[in-house]
Amino acid sequence: MIINRSHIPWALLIIVATAVSAAIYLQLFRPGTVAHIPHIPVPDSFGARPYGHRSVGATPMGIVYGTIAYLIFIFATLLGARKKVRTWRIGRAEAWMRAHIWLSILTVPLVLFHCGFHSGSMMTTGLLMLYALVMVSGFYGLALQQFIPRQMMDTLSHEVIYEQIPYLRRQLVESALGLRKELGRRELEAVGVKQGPARAGAEAEALDDYLKEEARATVREMLEKSVLPYLRARNGNRSRLGRRQISDEIFRILKASVSGEYTPMVAEMQGWCDQRRQMDLQARMQHWLHYWLLVHVPASLLLLVWTGWHAVTGLYFY
Repeated sequence: MIINRSHIPWALLIIVATAVSAAIYLQLFRPGTVAHIPHIPVPDSFGARPYGHRSVGATPMGIVYGTIAYLIFIFATLLGARKKVRTWRIGRAEAWMRAHIWLSILTVPLVLFHCGFHSGSMMTTGLLMLYALVMVSGFYGLALQQFIPRQMMDTLSHEVIYEQIPYLRRQLVESALGLRKELGRRELEAVGVKQGPARAGAEAEALDDYLKEEARATVREMLEKSVLPYLRARNGNRSRLGRRQISDEIFRILKASVSGEYTPMVAEMQGWCDQRRQMDLQARMQHWLHYWLLVHVPASLLLLVWTGWHAVTGLYFY
């Protein structure tokens, strides 16, 4: 999702909520640390630590911080279900995404206030590390969404539907195979002409035929040794034709070395290579845009389960 002016109300809401949460934290757990803090009408008992506990998380206010953060975790996880079941009439997907982003940001101060800026035991340390992984991967994905779509618009001259890229690649290969058949047909026709009766001006025609034969052989060699392997390759980045500057130079030289009759074929081959290169670039950008979810989603689900276990053990066993 692109961050634009529609996010301003959410940003202001999170700033206010963070300020209020910070004021309550300082008022209850760090009195006198900062002067002139507005008094929040919260009972002092909310900051009382149970006997045997020194952590902020064990206090009533610490539990409130942690509970709100956990409820946000649950809501953020429900975004995946909302995307898959588009028939649900529970708000617009864009509104859910904005809430997902900004409420997740709100969990940062809530988690810090809940733990009192201390990692605690090995269990809570591991939980904080998992939370950091979720947040970092989320911010990374959000950052990618800010510039990759714009880069795709500026870079890709012919963007296609991502799911159709494998089919379109096969179509390019089929077109190249069709050109190979056409070159083979012309070669057979040239052999038939050579075997025919001699005509006036045979020497001039022989020279013309020789030049055409050389051009045809050059085009066919380029097609079979470079273009077809590139179009068939699973990873086209390793081919010389996968680099635009090198590809343009190769086809420029090829066009200059063949006769005008075969120039359109060379231009057609160059067009196929350009399309393949564009599709490869689009596929890479799509991978960058979505593969971070392979880390973010499983880590988020594990965070949800682990935080629930942390809450249960914290309330009933300590």
